[in-house]
Formats: sequence, C-alpha cells, structure tokens
Amino acid sequence: MSIEVGSKLQGKVTGITNFGAFVELSEGTTGLVHISEVADNYVKDINDHLKVGDQVEVKVINVEKDGKIGLSIKKAIDKPERPARPEKSFRGGDSRGQGGRARQGRTNDSRAPKENFESKMARFLKDSEDRLSSLKRNTESKRGGRGARRG
Repeated sequence: MSIEVGSKLQGKVTGITNFGAFVELSEGTTGLVHISEVADNYVKDINDHLKVGDQVEVKVINVEKDGKIGLSIKKAIDKPERPARPEKSFRGGDSRGQGGRARQGRTNDSRAPKENFESKMARFLKDSEDRLSSLKRNTESKRGGRGARRG
C-alpha cells in the first residue's frame, strides 16, 4: 500500500522527542507527528498524550521528496460538521427585532464610508498620546511627597 497525502493509516509510536513523535507505518516506513498535530488544544508535553508503543490513527499531511512523511493525529479524527451559526439578533424588544432602544455607537451600515488604515492609525496614535499625557499628569502630581511643587 503506497503512502499518499490525505490517506488515513494505523501506526505504532516508536519514539518521542520534545518536538513530536515518530510513528511506524505499514511496510516499515516511519513518519513524524509534529507536536502541533497531536491534539486540537495546546500540547505542552507530548508525553501527556502519547507513549511509546501506542497504536494511533494518523493522516498523511505531506510526503517530501527526500522520503520524510508528515503525519497528523488531530486531522485523522473525524469531527462532526459544525452547525451554521444562527444570525445575530438585537437584545430587547420582541421577536421581530422591534421595540427596545436603538443601538448607539458603531453601526454595521454598508453605506458608511470605510476608514482606511492610515486614518485608523492616526486616530489610534492621537488617543494613545492623550491617554499617556493624562497618565503622566496624574502620576507626576503624586510623586515627591511634601513640597514636590515649589514655586
């Protein structure tokens, strides 16, 4: 059986390193499951998830020209299809979205002009400078204890 990208295979963990686990596949070939491909969540220590001798199902994610085989355990697991997200609704009011107070602030109106990066950055810098100067004013007046300001 040839090893092709996308195929799911059974294998046996033959070695564990700090960056992943080596898995022996059929016909004596060996591939590497990188630590990022072990589980859907963050894996700090691979030994918490795998031990030498474990039988695992892996999916082939790449086969390089030099013969190295990249494997994934998390991609081999069939996940149920996620249901479509329901449309967001306004809070308050009745089920038709009427009643309650109108939303204030930002709107999601497609007719509103889009703000470009430069204007966003300029606004951010101005706000940042304002906050920083306010912070400096408040902390400078509290430093020095008695007699900090002499005229």
